Amino acid sequence: MTIAFKSKWLPAIISGLLLTTAFPKLGISLLAWFALVPLFIVLRDLHPKEAFRIGMIAGLAHYLTLLYWVVFTMRIYGYLPWWQCVSLLVLLAAYLALYFGFFALALTRVCRKPLHLVLLAPVFWVALEYARSFLLTGFPWGIVGYSQFNRLHIIQISDIFGVYGISFLVVLFNAAVYILLLFLAQKKWRGCPVDRTQALLAVVLSLFLISLGLIYGNMRIKAMDEVIAGASSPRVAVVQGNIDQARKWNPAFQIGTTKKYAELTLSAVPHQPDLVVWPETATPFYFEASPKLTRLVTDAVRQAGVHLLVGSPSVQGQPGNYAYYNSAYMVAPDGRATGRYDKVHLVPFGEYVPLKHVLSFVGKMVAQVGDFSSGEKGRTLAWGENEPLVGVQICFEIIFPGLSRSLVKNGAGLLVNLTNDAWFGKSSAAYQHFSMAVFRAVENRRSLVRCANTGISGFVDPAGRIVASTALFEDAVVVRAVPVLTEKTAYTRIGDALPIACLIVMIALMGWPMRRVRQEAYGGIPLKIPDWIKRRVSRRVDKRR
Repeated sequence: MTIAFKSKWLPAIISGLLLTTAFPKLGISLLAWFALVPLFIVLRDLHPKEAFRIGMIAGLAHYLTLLYWVVFTMRIYGYLPWWQCVSLLVLLAAYLALYFGFFALALTRVCRKPLHLVLLAPVFWVALEYARSFLLTGFPWGIVGYSQFNRLHIIQISDIFGVYGISFLVVLFNAAVYILLLFLAQKKWRGCPVDRTQALLAVVLSLFLISLGLIYGNMRIKAMDEVIAGASSPRVAVVQGNIDQARKWNPAFQIGTTKKYAELTLSAVPHQPDLVVWPETATPFYFEASPKLTRLVTDAVRQAGVHLLVGSPSVQGQPGNYAYYNSAYMVAPDGRATGRYDKVHLVPFGEYVPLKHVLSFVGKMVAQVGDFSSGEKGRTLAWGENEPLVGVQICFEIIFPGLSRSLVKNGAGLLVNLTNDAWFGKSSAAYQHFSMAVFRAVENRRSLVRCANTGISGFVDPAGRIVASTALFEDAVVVRAVPVLTEKTAYTRIGDALPIACLIVMIALMGWPMRRVRQEAYGGIPLKIPDWIKRRVSRRVDKRR
């Protein structure tokens, strides 16, 4: 590896670190609009293979710092030695860095002219973010658009394009800034000079689309405020029990944990909630399968006289053939369980072990139950004749836009995210997780209620405002009126049309230069098919006829 190549590592690393800084906890979201410029600078004259390696370096810098909390989680709750925890983080970061590598490779291979970079950089980026959302079960954590969760006006376009629309604008602006810098420095992109017209077009295009987004955002916020003002607004209470994860599954603390949630629920009664929400696996036992402990919950519900949505593990089947689920039960004021949602998208290593024969040493972080099974996608829960259907998402299901869409398409008027972020300690993961939930509210124009064991719990209105939120690791009961809307947005109806289109374009363009790449690999000599092969193929075609 040459010294010249190593000298390009620093700008790549800077890009990765700037991108991480744009996400919570630090949350300097403005940096995302410039973070990729150092990476673009070093890609200017690189061969695609070198560009791939530089992209990998940027990706590693980003994901090792964004996901550092994986080490803490695996060490404390997975009971793995430090070297295995660090190894798993490096493996995860290396896998995610591949997408950075392919992004850099695609730019240097396809974008021969400066304007190509401006037009295609956001397309390639969004295509790869979308691919990351479903490949190998999917892990769309840290999509660039999520860094803008607190910029209310720009995120409104999510009700058309989803979070990927924000990513598109952010990367487009990065590319336009870079082309402007090339023009000012009189530098070339892959041997092609940048003239005044190209620089002007790049800047005008990016500013024009961002301005359109801001104008649309301003209009939609005003429209949402008018609709919210006239909407029915049931009162919902979230109960943050703040149960220590080390004690959560200890049988000695089951009764104490359940009583604590019951007492916090009764403390909310003076605020007249219509629905009380407990977090993911709030009951450290199998609801309905543990009659005595279940009775503690149902007695509290009868005393409070409210509907309760409670997260609990559940078990179905016969001895020797049990199926376990991470579930949410709707309990009526009379103590009857009237509905159940089972988690659809399970967490690898937390709720099941993928590739058991290869990764048997890892085990599971929740060893008290067997591997969980998946539930039915899009199932909603009813909780009263005149109340909206509830769409539940458990834990990191909230980072998958398609799951929220399926719930709203099935009639959900309210989205509820139950989670247990105690795994993350006081790291940035809890803040990142909460920030991603904001987009599910905007994409579908639904109020979102989030209830977490140790925080962050809160409420997000259909315009994406964080109406209330709790601090980490404190007991809390928060009651708010939540407006219920019924409209279905363009995004709810058509879904990920933008990223799918970007993926199709990327695949098509990556295939187009194949012939040129093959010629370059052979010193620029065209690859000619020998005549004898042509004759043999021709004879076979004639025989088939």
